[in-house]
Amino acid sequence: MSDHDHPHHFPLSGATRVIAIVGDPIAQVKSPAGVTATLQALGRNAVVIPAHVAPADLADYVRGMGRARNVDGLIMTMPHKFAAYALCGTVTERARFLDAVNTLRRNADGSWHGDMCDGLGFVRAIRQAGCVLDGARVLLVGAGGAGSAIGQAMLDSGAAELAIHDADTARRDTLVGRLGARARVGSDDPSGFDVVANASWCGMQAGDPFPVQVDRLTAQMFVGDVITAPAVTPLVQAARDLGCRTQTGGGMFTAVCALMVEFLTAEGPLA
Repeated sequence: MSDHDHPHHFPLSGATRVIAIVGDPIAQVKSPAGVTATLQALGRNAVVIPAHVAPADLADYVRGMGRARNVDGLIMTMPHKFAAYALCGTVTERARFLDAVNTLRRNADGSWHGDMCDGLGFVRAIRQAGCVLDGARVLLVGAGGAGSAIGQAMLDSGAAELAIHDADTARRDTLVGRLGARARVGSDDPSGFDVVANASWCGMQAGDPFPVQVDRLTAQMFVGDVITAPAVTPLVQAARDLGCRTQTGGGMFTAVCALMVEFLTAEGPLA
């Protein structure tokens, strides 16, 4: 049996350190087991617990958890990544650029220090699957929390050009403006791109439209998705059928988990 069958190397006790993953809803998240197993494999007597907190209650919750001296960190999932930014005492440069955080750890004075790992995790995952970002032309669909982080990380990692498509044109235009000269408005036509990244919800539900025109994908393109369920989205399946290299949301999730654990157990910011 693997460690994932028995993630608790440490019996739960009064000495166990607590990290909460906070969302609304929360029942769908898979990360409590994975992050707990990763922490315990590093020799940390720690457990990640789910917390269902509505947006109106987030500030009270974060303040209250800050009073519990055995709470070492908070992980933020939908829809709290932007709101949680304002609740941090300090943040990394990456988080400041995005006005968003997904992982918080304690400062020495008890305040929260926040980072945003989604973009770096996506880039790590697609590189592990053979994607070359240096000089690449990238089409990004979705300009929300994850999409913003992914767009920034793509440009930081050597992409030559980033086109952004989002049905919410105000959100799209804000991100294009924030990312600067190498970013522009895109469409759902992937023609001419080297990398296609879906950071939208399209593909989670049966019957969703494709995030891009899949009949215009070619075998030379790399296609990545942030969606973890279904494990292989219709977009990823269509890309594989054409012979594209792909990375799933699960692959990104594994990389993001590793980065969150690095941040939660580190003293300084992640590179």
